[in-house]
Amino acid sequence: MPSKQTVNGVSGRLQARDVRAGCRLWALDGWRTVQTTVTAVEAVKAREVVEVETDRLTFIAAPDQMLGTPDGWVHARDSEGTVLAWTAARKLCRERLTVTPGYEFGYLLGANCSDGTVGKNYVSLVVNDEGFAARFAACLTAATGLPARLEAVTRPSGYLKRDVPGFRVRVVSSYLADLMRQYVGGDAHHMRQRFPRVVLRDRETFEGFLDGYTDGDGFRPKTCAARLLVSSNVDGSFKPERHHLQLVESAWAEVREVRLRGAGSTKPFTLYSYRLDPYPGFLVNGHLARQPW
Repeated sequence: MPSKQTVNGVSGRLQARDVRAGCRLWALDGWRTVQTTVTAVEAVKAREVVEVETDRLTFIAAPDQMLGTPDGWVHARDSEGTVLAWTAARKLCRERLTVTPGYEFGYLLGANCSDGTVGKNYVSLVVNDEGFAARFAACLTAATGLPARLEAVTRPSGYLKRDVPGFRVRVVSSYLADLMRQYVGGDAHHMRQRFPRVVLRDRETFEGFLDGYTDGDGFRPKTCAARLLVSSNVDGSFKPERHHLQLVESAWAEVREVRLRGAGSTKPFTLYSYRLDPYPGFLVNGHLARQPW
């Protein structure tokens, strides 16, 4: 990498020339972000580099720099028209959650799908029933480890034409918000969200989902042990399925143009390459790269 090109270090962005042995860099391993350690750094001189412009960002690299694509590694000079493995660099340093499957996880999803709100970096539930809010808070903490508490609030009632008391549970976490969007198909709006098929991983999780949804937007008949839900989303049945619990952090960036840049009559470029362990790749403005072969 050219000396002033930034790479994504675990401690923050670093210029290529400032990376030393022992530095930790971010990388992608399939769909997840991982950390890898620099074991050696090598510097060489070169007369040419390339500017790689993607639909995300532009970065500069050696012409033979290897970049990650769906079909394997390609040289930067040959990457125009391909797509590169990419992740949002600004989200690399946020806290990652370990989601615990089971009843509480299902209840969290069911309650959120019925009455919750997913913002850019938060998840919240505002309801009139204190018991419902308390169960949601307890399940959120059990499933994600995030602390959650109840707040007494008021909100306007269109029917009563006045403010009415209620209870709110609000947790700030962009990671959890992105997870919720992933589970319901990318759009958490109640009119566009899809059935979160991740709750079909086991019956305990599915039972939790049904209880959470029923508490928010369902009905329990007094004459029998049953739940009544009205939905146009999916047929009601349970067949176990396997889905990612953790957030899929990888995406693709389309390479729009690759431009050759020469040193001309000025001094040559200084390029830095890294050996890393345990993962050989590293991120350049969120794009996956590795040492040239």
